[in-house]
Amino acid sequence: MKLSPLALGLSLALYAVSSYAATAIPTLDIPGTTPAVASSAATAQQPADSNADDTSGAAGSRNRRPSKVQQLGTISVTAALDQARNGLSPDTGSSQYVITAQNIQALPLGDATPMNQVLLQAPGVVQDSYGQLHVRGDHANLQYRINGVMIPESISGFGQSLDPRTIQSVTLLDGALPAQYGERTAAVVDINTKSGSDLNNGGSVGITGGSFGTVNPYASLWGHSGNWSYFFTANYLENNIGIENPTPSRDPIHDHTNQIKAFGDVTYLINNDTRLSLMFGSTNNRFQIPNNPSQVPQFGYLDITTFNSADLNERQDEETRFGALALQGKFADTHYQVSVGQRYSGLQYYPDDIGDLMFNGVAGQINQGDRATTLQADFSMPWASNHTLRYGLYGELDRAYTHTYSQVFPADDAGNQTSTVPFSIFTGDRILAKTMAAYVQDQWDINDSWTVNYGVRGDRYQAFREESQLSPRVGVVWQATDSTTVHAGYSRYFTPPQTELISTENIEAFAGTTNAVKNYGNNTPLAERSHYFDVGISQNIGSAWTLGFDSYYRQVDRLQDEGQFGAALVYSTFNYKYGRVRGNEFSLTYNQGPLSAYFNFAYSRAMGKDVITSQYNFSPDELAYIADHWIHLDHDQKLTSSGGINYAITDATKVGADYIFGSGLREDGLTPNGLSLPYYFQLNLNVSHDFNFESFGKLHTQLALINALDRTYELRSGTGVGVGAPQYGPRRGVYLTLQKDF
Repeated sequence: MKLSPLALGLSLALYAVSSYAATAIPTLDIPGTTPAVASSAATAQQPADSNADDTSGAAGSRNRRPSKVQQLGTISVTAALDQARNGLSPDTGSSQYVITAQNIQALPLGDATPMNQVLLQAPGVVQDSYGQLHVRGDHANLQYRINGVMIPESISGFGQSLDPRTIQSVTLLDGALPAQYGERTAAVVDINTKSGSDLNNGGSVGITGGSFGTVNPYASLWGHSGNWSYFFTANYLENNIGIENPTPSRDPIHDHTNQIKAFGDVTYLINNDTRLSLMFGSTNNRFQIPNNPSQVPQFGYLDITTFNSADLNERQDEETRFGALALQGKFADTHYQVSVGQRYSGLQYYPDDIGDLMFNGVAGQINQGDRATTLQADFSMPWASNHTLRYGLYGELDRAYTHTYSQVFPADDAGNQTSTVPFSIFTGDRILAKTMAAYVQDQWDINDSWTVNYGVRGDRYQAFREESQLSPRVGVVWQATDSTTVHAGYSRYFTPPQTELISTENIEAFAGTTNAVKNYGNNTPLAERSHYFDVGISQNIGSAWTLGFDSYYRQVDRLQDEGQFGAALVYSTFNYKYGRVRGNEFSLTYNQGPLSAYFNFAYSRAMGKDVITSQYNFSPDELAYIADHWIHLDHDQKLTSSGGINYAITDATKVGADYIFGSGLREDGLTPNGLSLPYYFQLNLNVSHDFNFESFGKLHTQLALINALDRTYELRSGTGVGVGAPQYGPRRGVYLTLQKDF
């Protein structure tokens, strides 16, 4: 009996899972594009041909196609398989921005830079409080892929789940994405990890320490033996600025954090065309919630009428564990990668029982969790003389829950406290969410100058209700000259809501208490549907300069947004009936000799109208105004810029600087989100030097000065739709890194 490529891939995956179940720790794997690797701190947008060779790296690097795959040592086989995996994922018509491991090391904090700060080096990426990012006017909605495998989004929290020390290169794909990409589509963070097959056997140990009690030891180990290769890394972080300070003071009150991250990748080369990969990661983050002094209690507790808000003891714990087992190979002319994976994400919020009751009228201990199980299969095969057919499927099963143990006071119909004796209420939800998707697309290489990728994606989501959509996609790349590339695309998007839900039953449970809200309408979030248009150009000037310009427009129905509406720092989803987002991005990079530099500038407008779900979060006056008027989304930032420069004085000594700039997020004025916060600018400096000791060998050192000008700026003022508290950017800090490779 002859098996189809799809049936063969699924059979091999199931066989691999059963055969390796005793030792399997889940893995993450992605079909990456072929990035234009550069040595500046970030490279320009460049719609690359996914079949193009990238020979900029060293021999055996992830993106280098070996000239002869028949003479196969382990490293050349791995390089060929990497190239084949990259070919599974087209980027035709979309915009991409590549950041390499070398670029990350050149940042002031190097590999100790948090993942969100790494991505802020790309155009159109806006920083927000609690470590959040917004790309092109969207609220979060980022999709993370590692070596071709999509990782389900974690529950919203403060911490970062991924460690930049794992990254060989990361590509930010946005705009009009091909049919392969769905669910979370604001941008795809496509990570290619470091691999033991690309590195000599060895490792590194180091520590970063400095201001605000920062201690960050880390260790990595990598290597290969025979058909096996491995890469492991782990680090511990402790400091006193875990969450943004709600005041402009230098030292926040009650803001300690402890964070542990670990990642592993083990690969076995079955034969020249097939390999099995196991990747896994774990993150455990513990946060104190920083306090804002001089707040006035709103409620009495027993016989207590005063409470110092500087003494509050609120805490939040977050954990994420993920893993996937991926089988990649070739059957006849068909390349495939099939993976099974699982991700668990949990969040626990612990209130200050007395303090939260007196300030907010509710003290709720919140326990949220979500376990996602995934199956992903991607296939690619040539047909005719100039076509590449790609097709695949994705399935995800989420089991999510929320348990809340709340203490509240009784209240009258006007919300006035009628007793100082609290009582308890338990609320909870369990959600079973099913996501199913399939796609097919054809890449047509018309000639040396024109490439078209067209396809269709079908999505079906079942949780709060069943919703589905058939989404056409088309992208075009025109190689106008050897140095000029133009891309354009259209994509129809379907974005399911988050699994966090506050139901009508939960709202009704608090009737007659100091935590009561009015139920104005529909409390079940809706899937977002949008039309996305994108056009851009990339221009090389000589061998040193690259310029990029991109323009986009998104028309949205049932636009999703998130806000912190309760006392706890947990988000809930709501929908505007209409949304429209537009913007332009410009990027410039220079790389020649010892000097490299980059500059990004973006303009964006993101607007919404008419709140149609979760209206309990708003006052009647706000709902009435938004129903008839377009308003800025709370995360809308008109102007955003980032840039950096690095200079190698010698091979051992380098200096650098980078900055971020923004025109400010939104706050309330005469209308909801009617004003923007003041402009902000943050400058960071660094110098690194490699010492060579006769008995010890090379020791890498790097000194970083963060917010060198010590400019105080506000990310959030505490007002605006879904904004719960003020937050300020970091104050000046000095950090030293010591690293020893072996």
